[in-house]
Amino acid sequence: MVTFADLPVPQDGKLAENITHFARALRKAGLRVGTGRVVDAIRAVEVAGFSEKRDFYATLQACFVSKPEERIVFAQIFRLYWRDPQFLEHMMGLLTPMVRGVNETPKADAAERRAAEALLDGAEGDAPEMEEGGEEVEFDATLTFSSEEKLRQADFEQMTTAELAAAKRAIARLDLPVKPIASRRTRPSALGHVPDWRGTMRAAMRSGGDVQRLALRERRNRWPNLVALCDISGSMSSYSRVLLHFLHAASNAKGVGWARVHSFTFGTSLTNITRHLRHRDVDAALAATGKEAQDWEGGTRIGACLHAFNRDWSRRVLGQGAVVLLITDGLDRDDADQLAREAERLRLSARKLIWLNPLLRWDGFAPRAQGVRALLPNVDSFRAAHNISSLEALAVALTRADDQGDKMRLMQMMEG
Repeated sequence: MVTFADLPVPQDGKLAENITHFARALRKAGLRVGTGRVVDAIRAVEVAGFSEKRDFYATLQACFVSKPEERIVFAQIFRLYWRDPQFLEHMMGLLTPMVRGVNETPKADAAERRAAEALLDGAEGDAPEMEEGGEEVEFDATLTFSSEEKLRQADFEQMTTAELAAAKRAIARLDLPVKPIASRRTRPSALGHVPDWRGTMRAAMRSGGDVQRLALRERRNRWPNLVALCDISGSMSSYSRVLLHFLHAASNAKGVGWARVHSFTFGTSLTNITRHLRHRDVDAALAATGKEAQDWEGGTRIGACLHAFNRDWSRRVLGQGAVVLLITDGLDRDDADQLAREAERLRLSARKLIWLNPLLRWDGFAPRAQGVRALLPNVDSFRAAHNISSLEALAVALTRADDQGDKMRLMQMMEG
């Protein structure tokens, strides 16, 4: 448990400035701290005072923390910023390489690492000097992985701020492969296999009625639509923001690809964010998305939102063999029968329905939740979506018609 009895409050008369810099550190660590919250924090401290250190901590926490998982990051940065030298040395150690030995320092969790990077950005710990005659330490790197491989395998929820930034840049370079669909429409082609009787007769009329050659046609190829339904409820918040970067990259991909990319968010209601993600600047696109979707980090009503999509949007965007990505953890407490009906209708309307679930990262994941049990039989493929590697593996589900991911394994668990 974190105690604050030894945390001195600066008495230099620049409390508002200190709170502002403290808010910047919180923002670097991943907390959603805007200018409005900084102003509210300064006013709250003015009203509550800061004679009691616990009251000062509680006042800032009430202004800056909006989710339970942010409390750990807030506590670590609070102790760093408000001058706890002993803890500062510990956090500096988290950013420098250590030789593992008997007295091994406990491994830092993601919150501690983000706190250290936020306040010690660019700082480097002093390397210990070797005494004369000291033994040289050798490192065995045969089983180590490259930084790129570690980044590909790292869970989005456990990434530091720097790792998240690198992951978003890597995601922006990902390509979603798409196979063209043979259309019923044809076009003239000397290498075609479909006889063009009208073209043949027109050519014969120009040569006095003699058929000199057989005109041929070939089938045209067309590109399907990609439709993404992304869950932005509280249980998905750590993943939905990164996955929206993924959808933004797909929406702005250049060259031959999807005919159109339609994106929707849902929590307690359905929101069409297609036009926002077409903005070339990803930050501006996600900012507009945040303003449009009013149910961020709220509850989940998957069945009701799928019903709204099937009723209002399916005929508009699912035509011509669209592929649907359903991004959700499946944790829904609404009517399971309605969820199953709407999922079945969605699958029948789409060329392929692929369910991306971050919970599948756990080896012990089992279809126990009623929402998961209602959705699983009505999807074509069931895959994880918790790191860069899982998004790269999505290419298999998009290019192979028979790909089912982990669906059959979990279906056997449901039946067993």
